[in-house]
Amino acid sequence: MTGTANRWRLFGVLALMYILAYFYRISLAVVAKDLSAELGLSPLQLGTLSGVFFYVYALVQIPLGPLLDRFGGRLVISSFGLLSSAGGLLFALAPGYGAALGGRILIGAGTACVLMGSLKIFTHWFTRREFAVVSGYMVAIGNLGNLTATAPLALAVAAVGWRSSFLAVAGLQCLVTLLVFGVVRDTPVTGAHVTEENSPGIGMIASWRIILADRTFQLLSLLSFFWYGNYMVLQGLWGGPYLMEAVGMDRSAAGRVLLFTSLGFIIGSLLLGRVTERLFKSRKRTLLAGQLLLLLLMTLMLGPAEQLPRPLLFAAFFVIGIGVSSGVTIYLFIREMFPVRMIATALTSLNFFVLMGAAAVQQLMGYVIERYPKGANGYPPQAYHRAFLIPIGGLLLALLLFTQAREPGKGEQ
Repeated sequence: MTGTANRWRLFGVLALMYILAYFYRISLAVVAKDLSAELGLSPLQLGTLSGVFFYVYALVQIPLGPLLDRFGGRLVISSFGLLSSAGGLLFALAPGYGAALGGRILIGAGTACVLMGSLKIFTHWFTRREFAVVSGYMVAIGNLGNLTATAPLALAVAAVGWRSSFLAVAGLQCLVTLLVFGVVRDTPVTGAHVTEENSPGIGMIASWRIILADRTFQLLSLLSFFWYGNYMVLQGLWGGPYLMEAVGMDRSAAGRVLLFTSLGFIIGSLLLGRVTERLFKSRKRTLLAGQLLLLLLMTLMLGPAEQLPRPLLFAAFFVIGIGVSSGVTIYLFIREMFPVRMIATALTSLNFFVLMGAAAVQQLMGYVIERYPKGANGYPPQAYHRAFLIPIGGLLLALLLFTQAREPGKGEQ
């Protein structure tokens, strides 16, 4: 398989896989109340149900780099896609908490390799300059999964219920997995667009020692932990219940508000390269500015959001999405911080902290919310205000520390 058309066909199939992975990440926010009612879940159980996806996803990052190097992206993504399909089916048919938890574990493991595996494949199909563009497109298109998991999912759940909706997604996951195996190839047959250096690797353990000892990597990991933690508590789980129980929206309206966050993320991701090069002229300043914007707007969840007129609330969530998109800069940091021969290990190492942040913060918020008495309309606004202090406070601390990080490509490596 060679030629420009085949490169973009390959990209399109992998992007479909990534859309589904993103859908599974955040889909619980819209169906959280339905799950709680039908399966009898407490807030802590609900937080665990969402968080376990990210714990598993994060842990899979540890062996993922060597697996991709040994077997290639096509086989790894296809094999893990079968786990996602099985997990989606188990989740949709779950009679109780245990089965639903098992389904989420399988989904988390199955989707963990999609982005990293795709990026590895892209290094062989696209030049170095094209790689930067295609990576941005991949993240932006993947966020279409966010869109489908907001208002469209809310409409589907209202029409056919959450079980039928997730059964349909499980079937689609199986079809796309087969498509990946049939269409994707790790390298072109001829005329490869290889961007990797032909230098030998230095070993996984030695790579981890270099990466984890790097001060900027440590600061970047902490910021990544709370960057994605803030995004996922809002978009992935607690944003929906907060909008319904504290702000007083119905499920459809809450889904539309969350839809605007996804739109902001997509637009921000598409513009990120231009903003970095032309406005801030620095990856570090871009990341700091975007995360500061996210921090300021997340404070709306401490009470002010409940007083905002609806149009302003939609606008605020859209700008939150733009602020969140700045976090994609972390991957560009990593690419410029380490030699190409250890980039895969560095990327998966950072991804571990990204996903652990999402898992831990969602679960901690569930623990806090559960401390408050539940009324006829759900938990009181004060429960959400107190719980949102966790991701907001963590991001503030991480931002202050990150001011000490060096610009990628400068200083000693």
